[in-house]
Amino acid sequence: MTVELNERNFDEIVVKSDKPVLVDFWAEWCGPCRIIGPTVEELAKEFEGKAIVGKVNVDENISVASKYGIRNIPTLLIFKSGQVVDKHVGVASKSVLAEKLNKQL
Repeated sequence: MTVELNERNFDEIVVKSDKPVLVDFWAEWCGPCRIIGPTVEELAKEFEGKAIVGKVNVDENISVASKYGIRNIPTLLIFKSGQVVDKHVGVASKSVLAEKLNKQL
C-alpha cells in the first residue's frame, strides 16, 4: 500500500529514509494520474520492505510540489539518501518504473 505523503511527514518519510523512495506527484482531476495510480499501488506491494512508495497530492501540498519543481503531473521522483536520483514525467509502464527503483536498491 502506498504511503500518503504531505507537507508534515515528507521529510521524515522520504528525506530521512534509509531505503529508496518512489514518490508519485498527482491530483484528483488528472487523467494520466488515474491511469498510473494502479501501477504505483502494484509497485508498493512488490517493493514492500525494500523501498517506500508514496503519493503527494499536489493540490493539497503545494509547497512540497514547488520545492521539487513539479510542473507536470504525474511526475514520479525516486529519492535515495534524501536526494532525487531519478525522475519520470507522464505515464510509464510498471516494468520501466520497477527497473528505475531496482537500480537504487
